[in-house]
Amino acid sequence: MKSEKIKVLIGEKDVNEKISKIAEMISEKYAGKSIHLICVLKGGVFFMCELAKRITVDVSMDFMAVSSYGDGTESSGSIKIIKDLDETIEDKDVLIVEDIIDSGRTLKKLTELLWQRNPKSIEICTLLDKPDRRVVDVEVQYKCFEIPDEFVVGYGLDYAQKYRNLPYIGVVEVEK
Repeated sequence: MKSEKIKVLIGEKDVNEKISKIAEMISEKYAGKSIHLICVLKGGVFFMCELAKRITVDVSMDFMAVSSYGDGTESSGSIKIIKDLDETIEDKDVLIVEDIIDSGRTLKKLTELLWQRNPKSIEICTLLDKPDRRVVDVEVQYKCFEIPDEFVVGYGLDYAQKYRNLPYIGVVEVEK
């Protein structure tokens, strides 16, 4: 029987400090304005909530669930909307909040789709960035951490729906 062990990659203190720093940058950029956060479910929820608590300008939030579909193992870059936004983003400054960006395919398609809804602006904020996995260019304005190509959990990221609630970022190690 296999068991999993979680090795800490980024500790809770470092995660919290970086989220505060990114929130400060966002607050400065949008001073005197409001920002509309769009969380990509499910993984982005933990990060978006912590980020929103630290942003000092007016914040509104909405949620989307999308799945990329293709042959089942590799993202095709086509997306299927599982849960759409509840309100319009027309004329709003939008910040897409992601837990992790790897290939960039899904996020690129999602951004293209959201631009069709006439927001004032769209920027991207991610907790984790895996540039080694990138196959399409995606401009990410705010990123907390750049990480190696490892399978990570915690802070919303899961392994078979487990470990989302870890307050740190960990690497899953399967023991035989």
